Amino acid sequence: MVSETVGKLTEGLDNKSGKKAVKYSIAFDGVLPCQSNVFTSKGYASEDLALPEAVMAHVKKETDHQNIYVMDRGLQSIRNMKTFSSNAITFICRTKENKKFVELESLIQENKDLDLGESNLLKDSKVQLYTGVAVNNKKGNKHFREELVDSPFRLIIVESKLDGKKYWFLSNDFDLSAKEMAQAYRRRWDIEVFFRFLKQELNMSHLVSLNKNGIQVMLYMTLMAAMLVLIYKKANKLTYKTAKRRFSMEVRDLAIALIVVQCGGDPGLFFKT
Repeated sequence: MVSETVGKLTEGLDNKSGKKAVKYSIAFDGVLPCQSNVFTSKGYASEDLALPEAVMAHVKKETDHQNIYVMDRGLQSIRNMKTFSSNAITFICRTKENKKFVELESLIQENKDLDLGESNLLKDSKVQLYTGVAVNNKKGNKHFREELVDSPFRLIIVESKLDGKKYWFLSNDFDLSAKEMAQAYRRRWDIEVFFRFLKQELNMSHLVSLNKNGIQVMLYMTLMAAMLVLIYKKANKLTYKTAKRRFSMEVRDLAIALIVVQCGGDPGLFFKT
């Protein structure tokens, strides 16, 4: 969420303080950004609306994909999870610890090691989940009735060895082991590091345009710069900050060399009108 130019934005998400904000949604494959969206409509403040749209936009670009989409606690709508399953979209997400469910069968095999490395496996089950269905009562007032979703999901509960905290994960994948599922979710932290890189090193937290088109141009230009720096980082095995600094220095030296060549060895000619 970016809201630095708040009151000046021509359109944006209104928050409780009355300021306007813009939401960026970016998919990250562990090396490079691979999908981006800009949301300015009020409803997209909810991740249950923004996240599925971002995922579906990426799926359309990758026919016959075998991606696993890993998301944090922003996705909570069981209806959206069912839509993913209907469209053969594999996902892993963290869910609330009080999620109501009906256990169909346990997927933990007897004598199986429950040690997942940094955590212990407490539950690995095939479950059905409840969702709220809108209905109107006799007075015409809308309320929600709990109903079981017919699509089965996989519920994994692990306990951290470090602090004893329990984590609940939901997925529609029944082939990966519980350890592989936990490792896949752990990789999600890469995008948090990437967002920090965008904001701190590439100034993504500051808006220089006041309309959606200008913000999108800024987003794409920043992502192109980020991709070049990330390729340089990976090729040279550097940190984000060091890669940015060295990349900038080399681009500057290359630009100076090109200017000198074009000016026949006299850079002063370049500045003459």
